Formats: sequence, structure tokens, C-alpha cells
Amino acid sequence: MNPKKFFAELKRRNVYKVAVVYAIVGWLVIQISSTVLPTFHTPEWVVQTLVVVVMLGFPIALILAWAFELTPEGIKRAEDVAPSESITHRTGQKLTALIVFVAVVAAVLLLLQLTRHKPAVATGNSAAASAVSQSAAPGIPEKSIAVLPFQNLSRDLDNAFFASGIQDEIITALAKVRGLKVISRTSTAHYQSSPENLTQIAGELRVANILEGSVQKAGDKVHINVQLVRAETDAHLWAQSYDRSLADIFAVEAEVARSVADELRATLSPEEKARVETKPTENSDAYVLYLRAGEYDNRPTDLLEDEQKAVELYTKAIALDPRFALARARLSSTLAHIYLNFQPTAAIASRARFEAEESLRLKPDLGEGHYARGMCFYWTQKDYEGALGELEVAERLLSNNADIEAVVAYIRRRQGRWRDALAGLDRALARDPRNAPIAAEYFRTLCGLRDWSAAAPAGERAVALAPDSATLRVDVSHLDFWSKDDLTPLRAALAGVPAGVDPDGAVTLARWDAALLARDFSAAERAVAGCATETVLSSFGAPVPKDYLLGCIAVAKGEPIRAQPLFENARSRLEAETAAIPLDSFRHAQLGLLYAYLDRKDDAVREGRRAVELTPESRDALSGPVFSGVLALIYARTGEPDQALPLVERLLTTPAAVNQNPEASISLSDLRRRWQWDPLRLDPRFQKIIAGPEPKTIYK
Repeated sequence: MNPKKFFAELKRRNVYKVAVVYAIVGWLVIQISSTVLPTFHTPEWVVQTLVVVVMLGFPIALILAWAFELTPEGIKRAEDVAPSESITHRTGQKLTALIVFVAVVAAVLLLLQLTRHKPAVATGNSAAASAVSQSAAPGIPEKSIAVLPFQNLSRDLDNAFFASGIQDEIITALAKVRGLKVISRTSTAHYQSSPENLTQIAGELRVANILEGSVQKAGDKVHINVQLVRAETDAHLWAQSYDRSLADIFAVEAEVARSVADELRATLSPEEKARVETKPTENSDAYVLYLRAGEYDNRPTDLLEDEQKAVELYTKAIALDPRFALARARLSSTLAHIYLNFQPTAAIASRARFEAEESLRLKPDLGEGHYARGMCFYWTQKDYEGALGELEVAERLLSNNADIEAVVAYIRRRQGRWRDALAGLDRALARDPRNAPIAAEYFRTLCGLRDWSAAAPAGERAVALAPDSATLRVDVSHLDFWSKDDLTPLRAALAGVPAGVDPDGAVTLARWDAALLARDFSAAERAVAGCATETVLSSFGAPVPKDYLLGCIAVAKGEPIRAQPLFENARSRLEAETAAIPLDSFRHAQLGLLYAYLDRKDDAVREGRRAVELTPESRDALSGPVFSGVLALIYARTGEPDQALPLVERLLTTPAAVNQNPEASISLSDLRRRWQWDPLRLDPRFQKIIAGPEPKTIYK
């Protein structure tokens, strides 16, 4: 055929117009499906298949346009239509109108996309234009985000840990991008998956954007859906579905972090990009164990059994992949926490330090490794400057981690820099406003400074952030006792503790103490009898037999003879605990009090002084006053008022001398109420102290 006639025939048969219509409509179909289908958790392959079908259909449409013609009688082969009967000119006019219509629709859609993705342009009188089309609420950064709990769609409910773990790892990846403000998992944990009130949640978390998603795990296959939402307008900024094997799951976490950063116009430096994309392990089984360990490690109840389970699982993960640096870092931090709160043994401290060093040997720029080494310096060695140096490095590598800011504040407390500590906790809460543990420590810090007026709203905030924490409610209720000598809130808080809730005997201890503050000895005995375990974790962190608590009740009732065999039953356990961990001030303090109740004066004073020597106030402004308070009480119980009273007077103006330790707290209400101070009741000097107004606490 003559080429000129061929192209003329293409035009007559409207093949050109069909090509244009098909191209525009096909583009629209792909664009709309790519945006809409992930919202309904459609697998990634559906969109991919649709793109292939649209592409394959293009030549087919052209062939059909050439071979067939639309006539008043219907579709006929072009060769069967006489030129006089052809209506291709009318069909062409309709196609032209259709082209105009779909072109307008396509132009509008393209304009919306270009507007939404238009990059910010710096100007001479403006820091930068908005990175997203809609402005965030006043005071909320445009590039702020919270990752809500991912919905577990797995049929096996035991896989819930996996959804939680993926959420946690995506948060960790995003937290490495300095240009973003990322809310911690602690603040988002109590929200539901895919909630309806995103605007309210974003306001509570002080963020402009929300990332939500779902995870479905079946054997070695994982299906993940994520979508980024602009909270103020509920506009979907980005969405994606992933079908991967466990071995490829790390790539998904990295891709999500990159996509979110790109969508929010947060530029990743080459170093940040490398950190985000680094695979923590090549062993998928080790990674699953790591995620399962994290589920125990992140539980808010802070129980020894949970942390021991986390240690077991981290250890198994490392056994499968000895080069799993991230697992070693998390194991180190968990061991250091066990050392601080439960088992301060040399073996645990040594292992914690080893795992931190190994993690950094494997990956020198691992932020979690520097954090772990910092916690070892802080918790196991009391090397505050060493800890601060490591935390500074960790903060640079994990720029959105509010916990690092909080830990620095906790170290400032130990150094006696109380104003710096409060300022640091303020910054941590500004960065992570619904972090209940940090809010609780802020409250406790204010109580330690006896700033009752500021502590009241801080306590209310902490309870509001963790409404299901019965033990936190009990802690906060002590404020009215210290500031007003009012036990009513404490009684109400204890009455509201659900049956069976008694982590490590903490509720038993609180009920025992509250009853003795009211001199209700029967209630105190019932509290001990109701404890399901034979030992409780005392306020000194040492397990003590229930006989010790019963012995204290007998002494408070004025029955020292009845108390003696009870204390003797507890003595062997406490002596063994102290001998096993000879450098622990808390155990020496507990044993010293026991000796005082047994009238073993020399032994009691020796143990009390040893506790102070191991943790002097000059070295630890947070725990040091606790041991000074114990020594003052030992002097009072062993007939040394001249030694006790000057200590008491000084501690009444010392930060952290008032605390939730029933055997060491020094406030006017403690001195007036507690049976432990009964030996000084008739001393005029003591009477003058408790009669006078509360002196001002001195701190810097």
C-alpha cells in the first residue's frame, strides 16, 4: 500500500484518535488504581498486573480500530463497509469530544499531583515554603509523624508480636532521619489500629501526619499495607502494599522510611540513608526472635520475668547470627536494666558491657550500641561523664529518640543538677508528649524537690497518660500524704487496684505501708496474708520474706518479743542476699534495718554506714539521700538520737530525701505518721521538728 494512502486510511478509520483516547484513559486508570487500591489492602501484584494489562491492550486497541468500524447496524469489519455507508467522520467527532473530556480530567489530576508534590522553595524573607499543601496546626511541625500500632491480620494471634515489631522497627528507621519529628512507640502504644479520630490523635501527639498500617504473616510470607495520612485534612499522601518473604522484610522497613521522608520533604543525608538501609541481620529466623524479644522488652509492667524472657530470646537470636549487632545492643540495654532494678551482680554487669562492646565492634556507628554502652556506664558503673559522652553520640545517630533526652535528665538528677534535669524532662516531653514513663519521672522529680504545687498537675498528667496503670496511680496518690498528711487518695487508689494485680509484691507492700501509716494493724496483716508469693520486692529492690513485714507489724504494735522470731526467719535470706551482692547499697540498707529491729546495734550501724559509703550523696544525689535517711532511722532505732536528729534536720531540706520508700522517706508527714520513728516521739528536739513548718528544699 502507498504510505500516503496508508496514513490517510489510519486517519479515516480514527486509529490516531483511538490511540490518544486509550493512552489518556489508560494513564488515568493506572493513577487512580495506584492510589485507591492500597487503601483497601489490595495486594501489590494487583496494581502491577493492571499496568501490564493496560500496556498489552494498547496495540490490541489499535488493531481493532483498524479492522472494525462502528455503523448504525453495529460493529462490522472495515472491508465490509462501503465508503458511502461509512460514518467514521461522525465517530471521529465523538472521539474528539471524548479526547477533550478525558484530557481535561487528566490535566486536573496531574495538576493536583504536581501541586501536592511541589517542592518548598526558600526565599529571602522565609525559612522555607510549606513542604505539604496543607499547613499544620500552630506549633506543630510540618515534618512530624506518629506511627500508630499496626493491625495484626494474621490468623494466628500469636503473630501479634510481629505486627508490633514491624511498627517498632519502622519508627526506629524514621527516627534516624534528623529532619523529621517522630513520636516514640511508648506514646502511641495505647492507641488502636486504624482509628477513626485521626485529627484528635494527631492533636494529642502534636504531629501533622499519621502513618498507619496492617501486617499479615503466614509462614515465611508477609503482607504489609501502609498509608500516610495528613491528619488535619484526612488526605492520603501516600500508600503502598508489600508482599515479601521474611528475608526481604528489612527492605520494606527501609523503603517505608525513605518514602515517608520523601513525601514530607525531609532530606536524608548519605549517612542517614545508609543507616536506614542497613540490614540488621541476614537470618530471618534470628530477626523473628529479635522481634519477639522486643515484645517482652517493651511491656510497660517492668517485671523481672518479662526482662528475663527478653534476654533469653535475644540470646537465641544472637546464637543464630553472632553478627547481629542490633540484637546485642538491645540485649545489653536489657541486662543493664536488670542490673539496676533487680539483680546488681558483677556477672550481669560484665555481660551487659560485653554485649555493648561487641555490638559496636560489629557496627561502630550503631546508635543503639552507643546507647547501650551509655546505659552500662550509667547503670552498672555510675560513670556519669562516660555515659553522657556515649549518649551524645547516640542522640546524633538516633535524633528522634526522646528516651535519650530523658536519660540525660536522669543523670543530671544523680549529679545534683536538678534544674537541668527538669529542663531536660520538659524537652523530652515536648518531643514525646504522651510518654507516660517520662511523665511519671517528671512527677517524681518534683516530689523529690518538695514542689507540691507543681507536682500535682504533673501527677495528673502521668495518670492520664497511663490510666490502666494501677501502680502509677498508687505512686501519685502519695502526693496528698506528703503535702497534706491526707491518706484518703492513697486508700482510694489501693481500693481501685484490680484483683490479682501485684507485680513483684508492689501492691502488697503499698497496702501494708498505708495500713501502718493509719496504725491499722489488722489491715496490714490482711495485706501480707493476701500476697500470693513468699517474698516481696522491697522498696530497696531486694526480695524480702513476708515474715519481715509481719515482724514490722509486731514492732509497730509494741510486741517486740513476737517480732523477734519473724525477723530471725528473714535474717538468713537477707544476709545471703547481701553476701551475694556485696557492693549493693540497697541490700546493706535493708539488712541494717533488720539488725536494728533485732537490737543488734553494732551490726545495724555498720550496715547503714556501709550503704552510705557505697553510695554517698556527693556521688549520687538521687539515691544517696535514701541511704542517709536509712542511717538516720537506724540511729533512731538503736538509741542514738544525737546522731539521728541532725541528719533528719538536714534531710528535710535535701532533694530526693522524700521518696516512696516507706523505710527511708523524710518529710514532715513521714516523721509525724510512721511507726519507725516512735523511739524519738518524746524527744523535745524531734517534737520541735515535726511541729514546725516544712523548711524549704535547697537545690540547684
